[in-house]
Amino acid sequence: MLIEVIVQTVADARAAARGGADRLEVVRDIQDGGLTPSFDLIRAIQAETSLPLRIMVRENAGYATNPDEIPALRRAATACAAAGADGIVIGFAERGELALDDVLRVIDAAPDVPVTFHRAFDQLADPFAAIDRLAQVSRIDRILTDGGGGDPISRTERLRACVARAGARLKILAGGGVTEEAFELFARTRCVAEVHVGRIAREGNDWDSPVSAARVRRLRQIAG
Repeated sequence: MLIEVIVQTVADARAAARGGADRLEVVRDIQDGGLTPSFDLIRAIQAETSLPLRIMVRENAGYATNPDEIPALRRAATACAAAGADGIVIGFAERGELALDDVLRVIDAAPDVPVTFHRAFDQLADPFAAIDRLAQVSRIDRILTDGGGGDPISRTERLRACVARAGARLKILAGGGVTEEAFELFARTRCVAEVHVGRIAREGNDWDSPVSAARVRRLRQIAG
């Protein structure tokens, strides 16, 4: 099972790599759900590890954008492409509806870069219909979702349903408040092939603490 670790410093990236992470999501302001990081940080992380990087492209802590933000988002997407990032992470929703036009306006600035549609997906009234629409955009190769929240068993069942709906068209990346209990269940049931982790990869299970190589290594052992 692939493990993607959220990082916001070079030290985080170094520890995640030592622990056996497969991919990194690079953000700033992790307490706000992750915003676009600086490109000095991206370059510094690239100098430290060869792991694939998915870069957050997001200007506010909500799940919607506005016309004033679009130019900055487009510049960030272009910079990610120029930096050779593995992909960008983006997503917008308005009143429970997929704001796909806004996503397309941004990713058009980086036409060759793969895209993870992030947890704006979890704000949508009809997630299955959204999977079908997102699957029509060839550049979008993953959806990051918490599986609807709730207890790990409920999440597992909803993640299975999303994977079945996506089929071979998209990957479903489980993430958002993943506890060790949930991670263990995801690994045991193989309801998804990829898991995105934040606090459980950090010392003290705390956003304010750095990524711990030992914690990532423990997740790697569980994942197999």
